[in-house]
Amino acid sequence: MTTRSCPCGLPEAYEACCGRYHSGAAAAPTAERLMRSRYCAFVQQDAAYLLRTWHPRTRPERLDLDPGMRWTGLEILDTTGGSAFHTTGTVTFRASYRGGSLHERSRFERVDGPWVYVDGDFPG
Repeated sequence: MTTRSCPCGLPEAYEACCGRYHSGAAAAPTAERLMRSRYCAFVQQDAAYLLRTWHPRTRPERLDLDPGMRWTGLEILDTTGGSAFHTTGTVTFRASYRGGSLHERSRFERVDGPWVYVDGDFPG
């Protein structure tokens, strides 16, 4: 990617947006930014970042991403907590892919400072 906007849906270029989190140059400052960067990691097939930002208590041993999956967009529907002043937060989102969409309410916590993904459920 060059100067196109980031796949997470924000107008910044990938390098200035989620790319800096993926490279380790910065940590996502909010639960929502972590959610966006994790969606972008699915787009980029970056399993290492997904595992690195997963809570140690719920992290799988490995993650096998489907190379044929084509993510097409992210819509943030709701957030609770998850700011620089919180230790927990939720982000409800819809992630679209070619052929359908995934609707999830994700839970996030801070572990030794940085935000990590804990788990999620699928609202009715």
